[in-house]
Amino acid sequence: MDAIEKAIRNAFEKGDPDDRAFRERVYRSAFAALDRALLANPGVTVEVAIKRRKAMQAKIAEIESEFLPAVPGAAPEVHIGEHAPATEAPLGAPATPELRIEPSVGAAHRPEPGIDAPRSRVLPSVPDIMPDRTLPGGPSPEDIRLAGGPEVRPDRDARRVGRRLPLTAIFFGITLLAAVGIGLWWAVQTGAFKTLEELGQPPSPTPTVSGEDYTPDAGAKTPKLSSDGAQNRHWINVFSPANPAQVATPSDAKAAVMKDDSGSFLRITSGPAGSAISFDVGQGILEQIAGKHAVFDIIARAEDGKETQMSVDCNFGELGDCGRKRYAVGNQRNEYLFDVQMPAKRPGAAGSIAINSDFDKQGKSVDIYEIRVSVTE
Repeated sequence: MDAIEKAIRNAFEKGDPDDRAFRERVYRSAFAALDRALLANPGVTVEVAIKRRKAMQAKIAEIESEFLPAVPGAAPEVHIGEHAPATEAPLGAPATPELRIEPSVGAAHRPEPGIDAPRSRVLPSVPDIMPDRTLPGGPSPEDIRLAGGPEVRPDRDARRVGRRLPLTAIFFGITLLAAVGIGLWWAVQTGAFKTLEELGQPPSPTPTVSGEDYTPDAGAKTPKLSSDGAQNRHWINVFSPANPAQVATPSDAKAAVMKDDSGSFLRITSGPAGSAISFDVGQGILEQIAGKHAVFDIIARAEDGKETQMSVDCNFGELGDCGRKRYAVGNQRNEYLFDVQMPAKRPGAAGSIAINSDFDKQGKSVDIYEIRVSVTE
């Protein structure tokens, strides 16, 4: 017996097969089970699905012909309802599609074996039935599978791809490890992990940062920026603690004139935002250094026990600026020099030198003893 036929007949045993509505529910449940089995395996092609549905239709038509009455001279054509009803009937009295019998003229009669009187066997035409929910009396996909019916099996190619995936991952991992190993071997062979001493090369000197970041032109005469040369220069005073009116202090900064054994000085403390204290450079001083090489000297020290980093900026108006300078200021009084090549222009106003006492914004102070400038032709 065919697997589909066996599953349907097993379902008939759970109810009254002579009831047309019951039979149709069984047929719909069989179609629903087949559709679920087909959807569960995406490897089944459309052609295979259509072929299996057609096979089930043919088998249902053959089974249904057994329940049709014999009609002399004509073979009726049976249509099991085209579609499921729009609304679901209450449980226990499910709605059933209409079973329509249409006579077909000239159809052949087939005698029933074991019956003396001749009787027509009708092979109904069963169209596609929309899948309905599984009914209590209908065959389930498991019944069809156990009966050896049209079980949907995964495509062999899909299974083969699944088996190949681990092999691909293993191959990729081995290739990656091999590439890493080759890279490490090459690095060892070329001495990438060796120091300069192991390679026989002298170590490069460690760069140092000085207080001056100005690099004069190659053809320019560079003055000697040292305290020894400063003794022989003619200095023009820019600021001294005796004239604190030349100092502009922002609201979050502090400046106060003090005196100790080292002399008078102005203690400046920049604000938390890093605001700088400004020292005026008079217009007359700018006129004296215009067009010349000017060397500025800031005599300063850090507050006792609090070494700091001091930054210096300049604004000379039409004569330009000096760029930002940065100095490490110690506890001893010292000279911090920088030089600027002034353009040959007439200044239109005074300039300024701004000093930030603590570049790291930690509230450290710097004592300014004097700011002065000298020129060379």
